[in-house]
Amino acid sequence: MMINKLSEEVSVTPQINVEDIPAIAAAGFKTVICNRPDGEELGQTVCGDIKAAVEAHGMTFTHQPVVSGQIALDDVAAFKSILDASAKPLLAYCRSGTRCAVLWAFSQAERTPAEDILAATHKAGYDLSGLAGALSKAGKPR
Repeated sequence: MMINKLSEEVSVTPQINVEDIPAIAAAGFKTVICNRPDGEELGQTVCGDIKAAVEAHGMTFTHQPVVSGQIALDDVAAFKSILDASAKPLLAYCRSGTRCAVLWAFSQAERTPAEDILAATHKAGYDLSGLAGALSKAGKPR
């Protein structure tokens, strides 16, 4: 399992399995967010199994399914609400971690300069430089 830290409070990772949950709990995470729809890929561990394991280890689980490549403003707003309401630190996962990193990036755009967001995602192993213009635009007051 590869955990990629975006901030002091938020990390992302590719798909996890039930066997990963003890290590996630031992790492101190308080919340796990799944950003994958069930059945997105053959053999993918269903969220219900991961939720049961997460809760058995005293953490909170949230399922916010987002279709890869189809992230909408409503998805970002929902992710931001989940972040704001969740115990930290938290770990979000999807197929590769990129979808979670994109959701996090846009959820931070109003309060963090795009350059800082892109630096954080790059350091975590996600090249979101193609979103620089959209992140800058998202950060401008409306």
